[in-house]
Amino acid sequence: MNLAIDVIEESDKSKVILSGEIDAYTAPNLKDTLLPLTKENGKLVEVDLDQVGYMDSTGLGVFISALKSTKEHDSRLTLINLQDRVMRLFKITGLDEIMDINEEIRGGK
Repeated sequence: MNLAIDVIEESDKSKVILSGEIDAYTAPNLKDTLLPLTKENGKLVEVDLDQVGYMDSTGLGVFISALKSTKEHDSRLTLINLQDRVMRLFKITGLDEIMDINEEIRGGK
């Protein structure tokens, strides 16, 4: 399965809407889209993972790279609408402790 990436630019943030699977095949494209957004000083990058049902360690690597970039460029990264199996991956690795993950937003659809 592929990964669809839509970026919606708003005045104070970039919203990245993902749909599909994040794996070794799709992660490079995600990284190429996500990292430049994190390099805008003061920008919030919000990644909506509602339609991502699978992610492997290469996906985690992309989000770790994006987090490092936000710290270097004084921007922020927030992950929203994670499905349970994707959230479990962040919890198992401990990344939920260092990343801004909004678990409350998921649902209501």
